[in-house]
Amino acid sequence: MESSDTHFLKDLLVFQNTINEELIRSMHVYQLENGKENEVERGFLFSVSGSYMEIEANPALFLLKFRPSEVFEGLMNGFWLCIFAYHADRSPHLACIPSLLSISRNPKLKSVPTLSGDLQIILELGCRREDSEPSQFAEEETCQENYVNYHQSKKSLPILHQDLNCLPYPASMSELSEDQHKEQCSTGWKSAGIVDNKKKRAASEHIASIALSDLAKYFDLPITEASRNLKVGLTVLKKKCRELGIPRWPHRKIKSLDGLIQDLQTYWQEEAKRQQQENEAAAMAVAKRRRMLESEKENIERKPFMELQTETKRFRQDVFKRRHRARALRNHGLSISINQLI
Repeated sequence: MESSDTHFLKDLLVFQNTINEELIRSMHVYQLENGKENEVERGFLFSVSGSYMEIEANPALFLLKFRPSEVFEGLMNGFWLCIFAYHADRSPHLACIPSLLSISRNPKLKSVPTLSGDLQIILELGCRREDSEPSQFAEEETCQENYVNYHQSKKSLPILHQDLNCLPYPASMSELSEDQHKEQCSTGWKSAGIVDNKKKRAASEHIASIALSDLAKYFDLPITEASRNLKVGLTVLKKKCRELGIPRWPHRKIKSLDGLIQDLQTYWQEEAKRQQQENEAAAMAVAKRRRMLESEKENIERKPFMELQTETKRFRQDVFKRRHRARALRNHGLSISINQLI
């Protein structure tokens, strides 16, 4: 229902988005003639450079944990901050209406009649009550002062231990330079007697400068050690890997190839000691196998998303079997020639 002739305005709540302050949401609670209540949620775009307009928006305020009659100014609902709350069972304080919602101070409100109409009703109701009751300037000044102090404290209060999944108030932070912001936060922490124990975050310029060649230097290390050497957080490094097309840190692949190369070298040295006569064919096969493994290692360092070749996996399986047989036959004095593996 949109017509004010068929219902009575019981509650009006106006919320402002803390991410984009041009986005406004309003909750209108009307009491119908049959005694039932009808809740209507509307979305608006309060353009700074243009006119105001009503926009289509999915309901977001219906998820309030509070009943509309319990909502007060300053209440946060996700990224939505309540900047005005009217309840018919309480006397409205006209001095508490922010200038953004004042029709006399903000003529652009007339372009959204669904909101300005209800605000006009509240204004007329408040004026009638003020005419019939003694003037209470002190109370109104206190209300206005509390409203101003709240918004000033929202701008100057340092955000300590901010959850990175939530965004801070951009309206105040974007107006300050990086040095001014650090100085302001440091002053706020010292005055509050709070010491920030969080690790310093890596600069965005440093993160953007990390290339694939920089990551390849630490592929032989676990990802946690690599992040410390690169002076970035673990989450930042994982995100950088995804940007460069690396779905999984190749430390285990590199370590496995290094182990195979070392095992091959060890096996060949042991066999060379047992064999007095050089087997030229076996030496050529070992050298060829070594070149293949080293070439595959270089390919993975350049393209860490590559999988091990089927032949390499088969060779690794043969190595594992050889170790098992060697342990089982060691007591019988039997040995396995490396030629059987090539």
